[in-house]
Amino acid sequence: MPEPIRWPEGKRFAFTVFDDTDSQTLEIARAVYPFLADLGFRTTKSVWPLRGEGTPSDLGATCADPEYRAWLQDLQRQGFEIGYHMAAPMTSPREQTRVGLERFREYFGRYPGTMANHYFCDENIYFGPARLTGAHRFVYDLLTRFEKRTQFRGEIAGDPLFWGDLCKEKIRYVRNFVFRDINTLKMCPYMPYHDPLRPFVNLWFASSEGKDAPRFLATLSEANQDRLEAEGGACIMYTHFGLGFYEHGKLNPQFRRLMERLSHRDGWFVPVETLLDYLLSVRGPATLTAWQRGRLERRWLLHKIRYGTA
Repeated sequence: MPEPIRWPEGKRFAFTVFDDTDSQTLEIARAVYPFLADLGFRTTKSVWPLRGEGTPSDLGATCADPEYRAWLQDLQRQGFEIGYHMAAPMTSPREQTRVGLERFREYFGRYPGTMANHYFCDENIYFGPARLTGAHRFVYDLLTRFEKRTQFRGEIAGDPLFWGDLCKEKIRYVRNFVFRDINTLKMCPYMPYHDPLRPFVNLWFASSEGKDAPRFLATLSEANQDRLEAEGGACIMYTHFGLGFYEHGKLNPQFRRLMERLSHRDGWFVPVETLLDYLLSVRGPATLTAWQRGRLERRWLLHKIRYGTA
């Protein structure tokens, strides 16, 4: 187990959010992010650089909307990180992925520092059963009735959806396992880590379960906040701010209350990339061993069986 982290500025714990952009309109974003900013949080908001071609998997906004894009650029200037959620809200062949990455750089001045696969994109990299090895992978195949075995193909060289080389060249951190515990670092003490069995990803990170408003609020309960601080841990919350956080013209009152409470605690509230860079600077790069890989896979698989974790 790595040594406990000493957080910058003498802070007692770290907290951030990676917000998958699904179902998020400009109206929702304009309600959620000023609220976070006013409380002193700086988090990561992912985007789709392109509208894509064909039928989208989701009706959330993309960077093809000039008004939304301008708002995102202003958000970035305020200190929020812009992350990547694949090129578009649907499957993208290699060339479209390449264009999406270049468009991202054009809009935000650099390639993405962090990214997360989008469930409905078949070019996802090391996703579905490819997240697991050996018996763990076989159990996953049984759970999904082998339906996902050949769906996700971003790391398969020669496939029309292959973009592993682009991922390795242009993106530093990729999200993998999601756990129910608020202390992400406790569940994945190696992050950010490199997995030699998955060479097209430079470094992986994990997250805590907060897929929608009910799950986010359960993970962020008062008791869990207190425990995160007592453990001196770090939470990278996985969520979709487009799912239940802003309805009928107002923010979810429990979300407002819990985030206000958290903001008054002695936490380091920075974007995902900043947090991962700091972990890397104080501990150095970690290369996953076979034992560590098996431990993470088993822990995630048990959570998925019990809770349906992402």
